[in-house]
Amino acid sequence: MDQNVFQFLEVERVDPQKKSLRTRITTFREVYRLFTDNQMRLQANRCLGCGNPYCEWRCPVHNHIPDWLKLAGEGRIFEAAERCHLTNSLPEVCGRVCPQDRLCEGACTLHDEYGAVTIGSVEKYLVDTAFSLGWRPDLSRVIYSGKRAAVIGAGPAGLGCADVLVRNGIRPTVFDRYPEIGGLLTFGIPEFKLEKDVMVRRRQVFADMGVEFRLGREVGTDIAFADLLAEYDAVFVATGSYRPISGGFANEEASGVYRALAYLVGTVCHERGFSWPGTEYVSLRGRQVLVLGGGDTAMDCLRTAIRQGADRVRCAYRRNEQNMPGSVREVANARDEGVEFLWNLQPRAMIVDGAGRVTGVEVVKTEMGPPDERGRRRPLEQEGTEHILEADAVILAFGFTPEPTPWLEAAGVSFDRRGRIVVGGGARLPYQSGVDKIFAGGDAVRGSDLVVTAIAEGRQAAEAMLTYLEG
Repeated sequence: MDQNVFQFLEVERVDPQKKSLRTRITTFREVYRLFTDNQMRLQANRCLGCGNPYCEWRCPVHNHIPDWLKLAGEGRIFEAAERCHLTNSLPEVCGRVCPQDRLCEGACTLHDEYGAVTIGSVEKYLVDTAFSLGWRPDLSRVIYSGKRAAVIGAGPAGLGCADVLVRNGIRPTVFDRYPEIGGLLTFGIPEFKLEKDVMVRRRQVFADMGVEFRLGREVGTDIAFADLLAEYDAVFVATGSYRPISGGFANEEASGVYRALAYLVGTVCHERGFSWPGTEYVSLRGRQVLVLGGGDTAMDCLRTAIRQGADRVRCAYRRNEQNMPGSVREVANARDEGVEFLWNLQPRAMIVDGAGRVTGVEVVKTEMGPPDERGRRRPLEQEGTEHILEADAVILAFGFTPEPTPWLEAAGVSFDRRGRIVVGGGARLPYQSGVDKIFAGGDAVRGSDLVVTAIAEGRQAAEAMLTYLEG
């Protein structure tokens, strides 16, 4: 079938319909509905099929986006799903949680004048639909080598690594301390962005492919790392970043001050009935909530508090809206749902009452200064503008760093000053640590980053492991 290359002129960009606001703010279900088949085809066929597709190069896994958009637009769903999986181990997840506005869609040739192709929504539709119609990855031609690999961490990097290994004849066993796969995909990202049934289905898909999961078992506590090194031919470490970054404020440990990740994990465990030691469920119903931070984790906390029935939910960020790291889409959704945004405010201290409970946050106004070494404009404090924002619940969302892993250090693996695993360099393979058979990737190496970046690094590390295992 010939493609109408001028369809972008005749069909406007359309995003999937959102559920009603009342439904959204009272449930933890996904906000966006699936496209209908006709909507998906119309949107997919807006793609120009660029010869040098900027969308593909902006994507960390370098998805063959024009190829599978063309297949999807022709209704060849199984072929499109197969094409998606050539480069991406979790396309249905990326279609939901990737900041497409900063990646593929932001690089779309049509973006500025006509509106980018709705790449993420088409990706979500075609993979969900293919799975519902019975499509599964075909590994019938894989010849197994007899080699085995241990993957520590069932988050996006670990799953990306296991996917590539099993497709190339290496039998992977994935270990994780949580009772389900996904890492922060399951236990950190709220269900209004990623319903957990998506990960339950993905676990079964991987299991059918030959990936073995040993969940609810923590390496270094339940399993000795030395035993894994002895049993497996190679090991991939993808333990992520779970340690919250402190703000260093006075009274940061006061009652009513919460860490973002602990709050989100506790909420997911409560909603899904998971039992995880040390997890505390915090309900913010009826509270005056203030979230400090401007990334996607902050947006997740804000929108979770709305759904819990908080009386007032505000976000204070030290830069302006144009320089915040969060997804434009997530900020818009949070604002629609009732979140108030306060820009150019730098927190200084938690204000507490006589009982040690937080009652507010002292902040100072900022203005945007020159760019820093990463190109982001610095926030400069304006003396004499100090004031207090009242709140009886404060959530700190300043990002995360890798947790200490003494069992890795004991094995001879090196870390940098920020606790990240050191890999590559010199004659080392990409993602290979200083110990030959130990590889690492994702947030444990890079620091807290995007889901799709972790998938990409897990897949690239698997390629390096294949080279190592081939001798």
